[in-house]
Amino acid sequence: MVRLPLTPEQVEAGARLGALLRELRGDRGLDEVAHAATMSPETLRKIETGRLPSPAFGTVVRLADALGVSVEELADVWRDGAAFEAAS
Repeated sequence: MVRLPLTPEQVEAGARLGALLRELRGDRGLDEVAHAATMSPETLRKIETGRLPSPAFGTVVRLADALGVSVEELADVWRDGAAFEAAS
């Protein structure tokens, strides 16, 4: 199976998601949140910095649970930056 390259819009959406995750993490350490979401700190770092702009659905669900937000909130930010901009 060949994975198609991400579009510029998808890369931008991943950057918005990463920024929101950093904001939601607040003063909690990267290791703490990664552990709560059952992923490596490096994976979380890649998502937060936009180097992994399209994480797997299960990863997003675990992050939402670890950060105490809904999957819908994270999806809205990935879909359309307006929700994030209004929250900032």
